[in-house]
Amino acid sequence: MASYYRTFMDSFWSERIWLPPNTTWADIAPESSSEIQHADYRHLFYPLPMALLMLLLRYCLEKYWFAPVGMSLGIKNTRPKKAPQNPVLEKAYTHSKRWKHKEIQGLAKQTDMTERQVERWLRLRKGQNKPTILTKFCENSWRCLYYSFSFIYGITILWDKSWLWDISECWNGFPHQSVTSDIWWYYMVSLSFYWSLCVSQFFDVRRKDFWQMFIHHIAAILLMSLSWMVNVFRIGCLVLVVHDSADIFLEGAKMAKYAGYQKLCDAIFAILTVLWILTRLVIYPFWIIRNTSIDAPKVVPMFPAYYIFNSLLILLLVLHCFWTYLLLKIAYNSLKAGQMEGDIRSSSDDYSEESKSQ
Repeated sequence: MASYYRTFMDSFWSERIWLPPNTTWADIAPESSSEIQHADYRHLFYPLPMALLMLLLRYCLEKYWFAPVGMSLGIKNTRPKKAPQNPVLEKAYTHSKRWKHKEIQGLAKQTDMTERQVERWLRLRKGQNKPTILTKFCENSWRCLYYSFSFIYGITILWDKSWLWDISECWNGFPHQSVTSDIWWYYMVSLSFYWSLCVSQFFDVRRKDFWQMFIHHIAAILLMSLSWMVNVFRIGCLVLVVHDSADIFLEGAKMAKYAGYQKLCDAIFAILTVLWILTRLVIYPFWIIRNTSIDAPKVVPMFPAYYIFNSLLILLLVLHCFWTYLLLKIAYNSLKAGQMEGDIRSSSDDYSEESKSQ
């Protein structure tokens, strides 16, 4: 069994797949040069314990900072009235949370209740599983804080890098490029954040795009990890900074909405819509993906890893198109209603109820 595993790993990590022609893993090993500090693949284990620390930091900030601030803004932490105990209805609810009219009629007969009473019980029972508005506010506050920090730090450390202003410089001297300490921290903290999201997503507010977000997190981790191993971290940094900019306003719009500042929410949402389309559907595909798929092979000889990296980048672009559709749908409904209605990446229950009320 061990021999099969070793054969598979040797084939998977073949230098012919991941490295340019005439380059070996030994050539880009950390100790291969005294002048160039290559990325060390062993450092990819650091984000795992760092992710646990990030989850702990999030818990402390939400409990001792975001929650008190939210309550001072008048955000309630109360849950809806609980549904009366009813074993028959509870059993049916456990089996399926969506009841057809015939099922409601049958349950009404079994429980000696009216159909309206059964429907009311179902609404109350669904409400018990919904997180409070304060919980949502704290969750968005954490992400807004992180994205703000990440974007500001990313712009600060990249400002004096030639490859921020001329993306073709990302391939100058590749794969023999030094990792500076600021880039190291940028990558490690970003990786730890996405690892923490993979865990917290199963405990956070359940959203209608749960699996799309999970795929996004896994694709982001794969891109950063693989780009670190083969020294494509320059492009990785550009991808991170482009993505973080719009996410700040995405989370900020939700915070303003939950706090009851509708005009502020509308203003932030307008900025978000423009910035999202500019960064996710213009800069990202026509600046980054165009460079990695068309310009890079003109500088560095083609090797199979091009297809792997570009496939992951295009996967993110497909997800961007999906979220842009949701964003524009909300923008359209907002213009009709006169204010922002709905919530991109909101929970499915909230979204359906808001859609019914429009």
